[in-house]
Amino acid sequence: MSEICILSRSDIDGLLNLAEVTEAVERSYVQKSTGKGSLWPMVFNEFEPGRADLDIKSGDLAEEGIFGFKLVSWFGDNPRRGLPELFGTVMVFDINSGKPRALLDGGAMTHLRTGAAGAIGAKYLARPDSKNLLMVGTGGLAPFEIAAVLSVFPDMENVWISNPRDPERALDRLEGISGVVRSLLAKSGIKNHGARISVAKDLKEAVGESDVIVTATPSTRPVILAEWIAPGTHLSCMGSDMSGKQEIDSSVFRKAKVVVDDVEQCLSVGECEIPTKEGLFSREGIYCEIGEIIDGRVPGRTDRDEITVFDSTGIALQDLACASLALSKAERENLGVTVEL
Repeated sequence: MSEICILSRSDIDGLLNLAEVTEAVERSYVQKSTGKGSLWPMVFNEFEPGRADLDIKSGDLAEEGIFGFKLVSWFGDNPRRGLPELFGTVMVFDINSGKPRALLDGGAMTHLRTGAAGAIGAKYLARPDSKNLLMVGTGGLAPFEIAAVLSVFPDMENVWISNPRDPERALDRLEGISGVVRSLLAKSGIKNHGARISVAKDLKEAVGESDVIVTATPSTRPVILAEWIAPGTHLSCMGSDMSGKQEIDSSVFRKAKVVVDDVEQCLSVGECEIPTKEGLFSREGIYCEIGEIIDGRVPGRTDRDEITVFDSTGIALQDLACASLALSKAERENLGVTVEL
């Protein structure tokens, strides 16, 4: 007889904040870079191209003593049905016995860990005195990306949001995104960040004026062109997580310092995929994995004018690190439901 802990979305919302999740995700990247965490082959299925898909990402974290997986399904038409676009489920198992330990709602964790990843890329690759942030994409991830970046850049002054496919949607979403950003920051102990959030009137102009750009769209064609990007800009690319997706011009890869979360995954389904297939980039062009910069083995930005790219496809170790954090806090606070198997 064994028991399993079940943590719901509301449990996760109450247990985790962006500051803690950012630290957990950093640790997971380092464990990967030092061989204490490993990824297993990803499973992907597309129900309807550009409208509905799922992926299963799995792996293990030795320091946490766990292995597991996350299954995420994305159905783009769900908002019309009154449902979220994303559903995620995380399963965690004991690494020594294989015993199931927990079933967790992965939706809230996905937003938190993806926001954290974009911010980590900026933290280690953007100029420390960055003042202008551009958020390209106005979906559910947008406020998490913005809040996470603001949490590691206390002096950021301006945040512009843009929806390349539907510019009017950015204006419609402005108030809602701003409210969620404030709530997320407050939960992490940041109540009065001075950054002003507004809609980018012109995407090309905003790109040229931005120090940090985060992209989180489902695009299969570049929404940012190479000639728009000013020297010294950092881009955290979060949207490309399946073959065929692309958010930035392939030509960017000819001149940028490219850092990834996982080499193989980024070459096969990340922002690196299309430039590589076009012959404009290759495995040898990848500078390093982000964990190598975090633990100090490789320097991050080395030139104020270099363009840097963090290709984040999302790895299972992020989810496992968040799940481990949530479980430890749930045990202390007596949250969740325990059932016998």
